[in-house]
Formats: sequence, structure tokens, C-alpha cells
Amino acid sequence: MATKKLSDRAREWLTRLQDSGYRLTGPRRAIVQILADSEHTLSPTQVFLAARNTDANIGLVTVYRTLDKLEELGLIQRVHENNGCHTYIAAPIGHQHLLICQECNRAEYFAGEDLGPLMARLGTERGYRINDHWLQLFGTCPDCQAKKHS
Repeated sequence: MATKKLSDRAREWLTRLQDSGYRLTGPRRAIVQILADSEHTLSPTQVFLAARNTDANIGLVTVYRTLDKLEELGLIQRVHENNGCHTYIAAPIGHQHLLICQECNRAEYFAGEDLGPLMARLGTERGYRINDHWLQLFGTCPDCQAKKHS
């Protein structure tokens, strides 16, 4: 099966993988292309099944190892789902938060309000020194809402 043209983001990720010592195999290229071009959160199984359309020799272990490396490089972000499983999406540039559709897994980043005062207050009240935060909001996107009403 012919592969589609790599996006700029996918090419950048492949360069970063190669610069960190990873060989650029066909399966890794397929995984990177899928994740770099997706607007939806994807589970490891979804990445595996989509990548098999491009490279039938791909293994699930390769998917997990590549996901780990892409996350380590800060290229993808792990999304903690309510069911305890993880999905992944391209990491944002700068600090942003996620809004995720629970129906179709479409994800959008948004710049959040300044949570500094809230974190400072909570830290003081609870005795914590808060170093970072991760905000993910779950709901239903406009497209999925429209489908329910049609």
C-alpha cells in the first residue's frame, strides 16, 4: 500500500527520533505519521490497527516502545481516560490544556486561565509546593451533539 506524503510535523518527529538514536523503520514511520496527523486521541491499539494498514509487519511492542519514546521526547502527550486506560495525542507548543470529546475522541488544546493563584492557595492550605498541573476537560463536541439531535 502506498504511504501518503509525510506532514512537516511527522518529518520533524522522525528527525527527533533519529537524533535520539532510534532507527527509522517502516513501522516507526507509520506510527509517527498516524500520531502526528491525528486530531483525535488514540489508544495504542488504535495506533497499531491504523499502522497495520501501512506496514503489515508492525508489532504491538513496537507501538508501545515508540509511544514511550515520543512521550519522552515531549512530542506526544498521554491522556488519562476515565476508564483507567491511556490514549495519546500530539503535544502542544507551550503550556496548554485539553478539551476532549468523549464520543469521538476529538481533542483540542486551549490556553487556560492563570491557575497560579489557585495553585498557590491550595499549596498553602494543604502544605504542598505545587510544581505543575495538567488540566483535561471531557465533554461532547459540537459535531457529536449535532449527530445526537439529527
